[in-house]
Amino acid sequence: MLRPWKLEFKIDKKLAKAVYLQIADTIIADIQSGRLKAGDALPGSRILASMLMVNRNTIVEAYQVLINEEWVISKERKGIFVSDQLPSLGIRFKNDKKETSENTNSADPFLINFDDGHPDSKIAPITELARAYRQIFNRKAKWQMMGYTEVHGDIEFRKAISQMLNHQRGMNTNENEISITRGSQMAMFLTAKSLLNPGDHVIVENPGYKPAWKAFEHAGAKLLPISVDHEGLMVEDIMRLLNKKIKIKAIYVTPHRQYPTTVTLSLARRLKLIELSNAHGITIIEDDYDNEFHFGYRPILPLSSFPELNNYVYIGTMSKVVAPALRIGYLATKNQTLLQKIGELRKIIDVQGDVIMEQAVLQLIKDGAVKKHIKKATIHYKNKRDFVHDLLKRHINEHANFNLPDGGLAFWIVPKVNINWDNVTVLLLDNNIKIIHPERYSFKESVNGFRLSYGSLSEDQLEQSIKIIGQILSGQK
Repeated sequence: MLRPWKLEFKIDKKLAKAVYLQIADTIIADIQSGRLKAGDALPGSRILASMLMVNRNTIVEAYQVLINEEWVISKERKGIFVSDQLPSLGIRFKNDKKETSENTNSADPFLINFDDGHPDSKIAPITELARAYRQIFNRKAKWQMMGYTEVHGDIEFRKAISQMLNHQRGMNTNENEISITRGSQMAMFLTAKSLLNPGDHVIVENPGYKPAWKAFEHAGAKLLPISVDHEGLMVEDIMRLLNKKIKIKAIYVTPHRQYPTTVTLSLARRLKLIELSNAHGITIIEDDYDNEFHFGYRPILPLSSFPELNNYVYIGTMSKVVAPALRIGYLATKNQTLLQKIGELRKIIDVQGDVIMEQAVLQLIKDGAVKKHIKKATIHYKNKRDFVHDLLKRHINEHANFNLPDGGLAFWIVPKVNINWDNVTVLLLDNNIKIIHPERYSFKESVNGFRLSYGSLSEDQLEQSIKIIGQILSGQK
């Protein structure tokens, strides 16, 4: 079988990005540019390894990333081929196709609280953070840090965030496109108030993240809920609204691991969403709240990493990485007019961010402490995920459906029968177990499912509570 495509690429081993990801991203770029077309065959792993002078396992890992992200398909005994089921997006393929009151920890030490996905504060890098604070206050010219600084945050910290987004999430940003905020919710509020006008329509996922909905409604926007299935946001329903001549100003989406269901937005729908955004001048507000802890080859790249996407605001957080009590969020956008409005509003609210904290986290980044912590935490959470999965199979499998998430800190549990959630939440509280009532994710009628988070709970708490949850679900017929 002929494989005429040749990878014109030099590996830079000095880059922070792993070699297999460099290879994968180069192939993605060639697919996006049209050099590689639907149905084209890629070189065998041995041949490509020889061409690039790397270990064959590196090529295998690169190909696995491409398969996971649906850019290519593997045909048994034939090879690896560019997927022929991708929709058109700037190029032509052969075949066109998450209330705060509920989330706060109770003061009751006996209550097992399934929050919405908080990390384990016991493994937070507190010692390293304290050391970084001491180093900052011992520096010369420390008086310079005690005055007012840039409204969008410390310039060096923004550079570090930009570099992280570019190297790890495939984006193309610079420090002048970044604004540091006190948590991702502040980023959401600033975006809503600066982007939206009263009466604007905003698409939201249903079930979804109500604190974001409240930010949009506070800006005067009208929410248009769109359902979520196993492939994520149902883009076809957005198309129907557009066909009815409903003007949509923004689409709020959590495509990486949808809140609360944890599903990943499929590549076909990602590309169609980008196409609709560009064609109708819709801003995509992408909340990548749960990116860092991923148990596969790498997290699926954000929508905002696609060079074709013209209008976006990307929102992220470092609170889960460093410590939940430290409110560190950020947003990225290429819309400088919007960024200027965000800066002006930020001055009214807060004047500036916490420059000392920004400097401390920057120190952790430079020292490699953040990278080391993420690696350690990922192993910790993967082991805990597997432990919970075994518990679910043992105690809940007969009464509910669930999938093994490839990252994050929660499972989505869907009972096999319709549940009276008012009764269930009361029964659980009688057993000192608290879950978030499904109405907290739902637009009107409660979805028949709940988010079982495991990050902040011990194995003993998880084993005790999941057994009881199974028993209560078994009685709901």
